[in-house]
Amino acid sequence: MAALRYFPDRISVHSRRVYTAVVFLPFFFVLVQYLHPIAFLAFVLAGILLTQYEYYRFHAHRAWCVPLAIVGSLLSVWLGLSFYLGYQVPIPVGLAGIVAVVGIGCLLPRIGSRTRGLTDPIIILFGSAYIGWMLSHLILLRGFECGIALIFFVFLVTWVSDTAAYYVGSSFGTHKLAPQISPGKTIEGSVGGLVGSVMMVVIAKFGFMPWLDLEDCLIVGLLLGSVGQAGDLFESRLKRYAGVKDSGTILPGHGGLLDRVDSLIFTVPVFYYYVMLIKGGTKEFCT
Repeated sequence: MAALRYFPDRISVHSRRVYTAVVFLPFFFVLVQYLHPIAFLAFVLAGILLTQYEYYRFHAHRAWCVPLAIVGSLLSVWLGLSFYLGYQVPIPVGLAGIVAVVGIGCLLPRIGSRTRGLTDPIIILFGSAYIGWMLSHLILLRGFECGIALIFFVFLVTWVSDTAAYYVGSSFGTHKLAPQISPGKTIEGSVGGLVGSVMMVVIAKFGFMPWLDLEDCLIVGLLLGSVGQAGDLFESRLKRYAGVKDSGTILPGHGGLLDRVDSLIFTVPVFYYYVMLIKGGTKEFCT
């Protein structure tokens, strides 16, 4: 009987995921392909603010300051506008920023337990760095010569990797990947996500990014698949520290917006700096 109850529940979750994708994908295609870049800027900033709000709500049961949260949100908007107006992040600063976000995120539990007085400001500023600064790299990607293709590319590779990891893991997963952080993640699902990521890069090469070579397909596929899964585990650790299960319920079948973009938060800046550092910028990468 338990198995009979599980099957319809799984179908229901699958259906909600499909419905969400059916609604979102055409809208996203029109937004990126046909509308003015300022529409994409507004989309990214709105997504950042909603995601950051979900992150701040993690800590609503603690004593935290609403005015500080507003300041953190405004800081994220300022970062996105700065990128749109032409500010370029120096590569060493950008890479150091990614390392700092990961390091501070891993240290948050210790900081919160030892120095409660510092918890609120650190949580607020970390939200601006983790969500606002990292996702604002979408605006930098969109501003490149082949920015439209790059936006579609990083979204599709990240989404396919997440989807492959979810379905392979839920169907065949038996070996836990990181049980203390996310009990549902499996090694089989992780491998499925990497394979799905590489396959999507290959499809993109023969679809709309013909300048990719086979080396790029393998390296970028494995790179984005790996950092995307790291982003997923990273958010799971933040939720565990905050004592919440889901970031929200805004997306049927997916949970909160942060649950949906946790991988993208990592893949977008990493892909940006891969293009800038390894490939020498988009003029070389897009030809």
